[in-house]
Amino acid sequence: MANYFSDNKDLQFIFDNLDLAESVGLKENDYAYAKEFDHAPVNYADAIDNYRRVLSVIGQICAENIEPRARTVDQEGPHFEAGKVTYHPLTQKNLQDLKNAGVMGVMLPHQYGGLNFPNTIYTIMTEMVSRADASLQNLFGLQDIAETICDFGTPEQKTEFLPRFASGEADGAMDLTEPDSGSDLQSVRLRAWQDKDGQWYLNGMKRFITNGCAKVHLVLARSEDGSSDGRGLSMFICEAGPKLVVRRIEDKLGIHGVATCELQYNDVPAQLCGQRRRGLTKYVMSLMNGARVAISAQALGIAEAAFREARKYAGEREQFKKAIDQFPAVYDMLTSMKIRVQSARTLLYATTRVVDLRNVYCNLMETLPKEKITAEIREKEKYYVKLAALLTPMSKALSTEVANSVSYDCIQIHGGTGFMRDFNAERFYRDARITNIYEGTTQLQVVAAIGGVIQRVIEPELEKLMKQPYTGKLLRLKNKLDEILEMQRKAVQYIVEKKDSEYHDQMARRMVEVETYIFVGFLMLKQALNCDEREALVERYINDAYIDAKAKIEAVTSGDMSVIDKHRDIIDY
Repeated sequence: MANYFSDNKDLQFIFDNLDLAESVGLKENDYAYAKEFDHAPVNYADAIDNYRRVLSVIGQICAENIEPRARTVDQEGPHFEAGKVTYHPLTQKNLQDLKNAGVMGVMLPHQYGGLNFPNTIYTIMTEMVSRADASLQNLFGLQDIAETICDFGTPEQKTEFLPRFASGEADGAMDLTEPDSGSDLQSVRLRAWQDKDGQWYLNGMKRFITNGCAKVHLVLARSEDGSSDGRGLSMFICEAGPKLVVRRIEDKLGIHGVATCELQYNDVPAQLCGQRRRGLTKYVMSLMNGARVAISAQALGIAEAAFREARKYAGEREQFKKAIDQFPAVYDMLTSMKIRVQSARTLLYATTRVVDLRNVYCNLMETLPKEKITAEIREKEKYYVKLAALLTPMSKALSTEVANSVSYDCIQIHGGTGFMRDFNAERFYRDARITNIYEGTTQLQVVAAIGGVIQRVIEPELEKLMKQPYTGKLLRLKNKLDEILEMQRKAVQYIVEKKDSEYHDQMARRMVEVETYIFVGFLMLKQALNCDEREALVERYINDAYIDAKAKIEAVTSGDMSVIDKHRDIIDY
């Protein structure tokens, strides 16, 4: 039987080498939940065994049910008539299959009917679902909405909404974007107002809302009259009803299986989620952290599917009496595609490990009595918050750019046939394109990451990786990374001492990309210590990264401001 978990050697390697003991132990309350809930693990080995079994079930559903339906869903999509969205019957079957598997509340606590799984395991599911049908991930992957209510809602809100999410009875939408705001969420204008009894209502417009036909909506709205920035925004929960109107669904380039909606709020009753004025500064930032990881996994799933499609076609397509994968130009492309996919996966699951640690320590800070919060807990919470704030945008930037480049190369390997709708290659290309746009463009990911690069947040992680017992070829490769790292440190010092904000911004993407090369290179080196088969991959990755990183750092430290002026001249020409 086909299975997207067991057929992926790289994913199997990642799973077999997971380091989740600390976060899972804390998440399971030192496994005390096993006394209250039948499905809670009794120890770490039991948890890992449970994760493996569930991932195997989802891998089979993805391969045998979801993927065979994907092309039809892409071609026909949801139906919109008289303000009502109806998902394609095959999409409804996909969702029912996932509901039957009990994975609609993967990360929700046991007490609300959830699995209480770590983010890492949910992300593996997300990658597999996206490999099967990237648009379905935009429905399955909206579980962060329930997580936000779990993290910031009142006990009554949690009781009201979370069991419905966990069972699959309720689905969600994250209503942030407006017609004129785009990524500038500080300019959100949708109004939240209260009547004399304190009931909140929402009035205004939202646009580009994924699954805007959902039953439950998290809405960013302006609650403070006279305000014009992010401090006047709050988060609200509302439900679908006659006053929440779906005006239309977008006709998109890709991700055709999910409805992207324009919404009109006509004084829709709502509940305040969390504290007033914290909607953007705290709750959306939390949502975006989860969304970065989810879209990284979506992009990675698309890239995996595109690489496999290209490899299969190249092995079957004959030209000049031999399969085209025997031509150096083609097998070099395939090698490069595989390395890009594996490098993105390496970074993603290093990131989810940090996200899981951040989540459990943030939860301890919120739930423990003050007298039980030790200095160690406080320090770990602070450290993992900073590290996650760096790694999540780095991962999204890498995974989504990889998805676009690998999907592009997939069509190239197919040649003219890849341009035809008879093959999956063109669908992967269309679906990949949105990943480095929504939930923050690559340019915004650079803005989010550059502060952590300048502050050298990643240094403690690098120090641990550098102490591994490398020998022979791996030691020589490590020396190359050491050289790049030292150059990066000097480049950071140069940027800081230059004290030129425009130059800093101009060079930010180069700095973030070099930081990614260094961290991923060390992660892959460590992997090669445990698996000889990965040695050739890391050698190719580091050798290519070494050349590009040196060029980028030299550009940064050249101090040539005329480069910026030349760019302006080109634009104006």
